[in-house]
Amino acid sequence: MLLDTFGRRAVDLRVSLTDRCNLRCTYCMPEEGMQWLGKTDLLTDEEIVRLVGLAVRDLGVREVRFTGGEPLLRPGVVGIVRACAELEPRPELSITTNGIGLARTADALREAGLDRVNVSLDTLDPETFFRLSRRRRLPDVLAGLAAAEAAGLTPVKLNAVLMRGLNDHEAADLLAWSLEHGYELRFIEQMPLDAQHGWTRSGMITAEEILERLSARFTLTPEPAAARGAAPAERWLVDGGPQRVGVIASVTRPFCRDCDRTRLTADGQVRNCLFAREETDLRGALRAGASDAELGALWRAAMWGKKAGAGIDNPEFLQPERPMSAIGG
Repeated sequence: MLLDTFGRRAVDLRVSLTDRCNLRCTYCMPEEGMQWLGKTDLLTDEEIVRLVGLAVRDLGVREVRFTGGEPLLRPGVVGIVRACAELEPRPELSITTNGIGLARTADALREAGLDRVNVSLDTLDPETFFRLSRRRRLPDVLAGLAAAEAAGLTPVKLNAVLMRGLNDHEAADLLAWSLEHGYELRFIEQMPLDAQHGWTRSGMITAEEILERLSARFTLTPEPAAARGAAPAERWLVDGGPQRVGVIASVTRPFCRDCDRTRLTADGQVRNCLFAREETDLRGALRAGASDAELGALWRAAMWGKKAGAGIDNPEFLQPERPMSAIGG
């Protein structure tokens, strides 16, 4: 198992398939984009499947989520999903995407074995979408959501980041629209993981502010803490339920003590925390001929050294050098 010195067990693996993205969201990367990883730096499809298989078979991982960048830009994404769905024991498989490629891939992903999707959607206004993402692709995202629903990739979950002065007034409208369409919405506090290192605490819309905006229109009833488990989102029943809304308060209400995640970057580095500044290289060992037992030992050692918390509230906190797009969500 992937244990740490605080008794936490990692059973949820986040696998970044690429650092590339077809949006340029202001809270993630600069308008001109970034220096992408070279093709030889990326894990091959076969290497990804081997490492996921090791994690599932030997290290106790039960859930695998494919991330990016934008994972649907990976040419082999459907084949990777299919190969991972054939693993024993079979993990739960999901993907976090901006939704732009879902209209053309949802059916194939479902047939390959994908269980569900998380789609980023920060606004319903085309002009605000352009201001946030620097691309006019909102119709593609909405078409992707409809395709995911039709393909049975349910429950479809939406992730929204509110930015002060840009889309923070849309919180209640986003929830109303999500309820109407049967999607489960989670608001995420903006985290210090932007490539520009421009994040400020004062500029972030906090969980409390989000809940205030939602409560002005809806009656929110908190779910029991026991129902949350290791999930990052605190959830509330909306107007008595059964539909829910979630808030992921990574900054103001960190949930580190219950964290059950391990991360594999697109270039084969293990990260034991989203905010870690250290990584363990599996790609180099794998390509040097390491056995599964040796790779597993490296992975276990990486997780054993996991810190008690991300330390965002500490004055000496330093943002990771890699931004979110290069880590994987």
